[in-house]
Order: sequence, then C-alpha cells, then structure tokens
Amino acid sequence: MSFLSIDWQDMVVQLINFAIFFAILNLIFLRPVSAAIRRRREYINSLVSDYDEYQAQAESLREQAEGVRSSARLDAEQRVAAARAAGSNEAAELSTRYSQRAASIVGEAQQTVLGELAEARAGESAAARSIADFMLDRVIPEAAG
Repeated sequence: MSFLSIDWQDMVVQLINFAIFFAILNLIFLRPVSAAIRRRREYINSLVSDYDEYQAQAESLREQAEGVRSSARLDAEQRVAAARAAGSNEAAELSTRYSQRAASIVGEAQQTVLGELAEARAGESAAARSIADFMLDRVIPEAAG
C-alpha cells in the first residue's frame, strides 16, 4: 500500500466513528449548550422587556407626580389669593370702622369745643369787666376807692 492510497474499509469505519462521535457530541454537549443559550437569551430579552415596561411606568408616574404637584401648586396659589383678598377686605372694613369712630370722636370733640366756646363767649363781657376792674385797681388805686 502506498501512502496516498485510500482504504475504503477504514474510511467507512472512520465515517461511522465520526457519525457516532457527532451524535454523542450533539446529545451531550451541543443540545444542552444551545438550550442554555436559548434560555439565557430569553431571560435577557425578558429583562430588556421588563426594563422597557418599568421605564414606561416610571415615566407615567413622573407625569402623574408632576400633575399632582401642579394641581397642589395651583390650589395653594388659589388659597393664598383668597386669604389675601379676605385680609384686604378685613383691613378695609377695620379701616372704615375706625375712620367712622374717629370721625364720631372728632364730631363730639367739636361739639364740646363749640359748647365751651359759647359758654366762654357768654361770660366774656363779665370776665372782661372783672379783668378791667382788677387792672384799674392795680394801676390807679384811688380810682377804685
């Protein structure tokens, strides 16, 4: 036999050995590994899918939170505006009430002053005569006597 001659019998045995080896390799290694890769890929895909879903939920929750914040902000602004208006109304009412009270007090004081002035003017001639007589008594004592 020469170096390059083909022995068909050995070749058939080698092919059968290769087929048995490939079947065993497929059964023991390739199928379990491909199944593990498939499961791992499904797990990764589910994680990506879950991540996308959670991102969408998070965005939805952010939008809801912003809506709640803006609603609360608007409500607070309305309450502050209402409180300012109520305070302004109360201040105007107090100012009006105390202005009326001050006007009443001023009116009473003017009436009192006018009454006292009238009394003073009524007794003015007698007081003037009394003062004139007193002055004359001091200046000219003999005229008094």
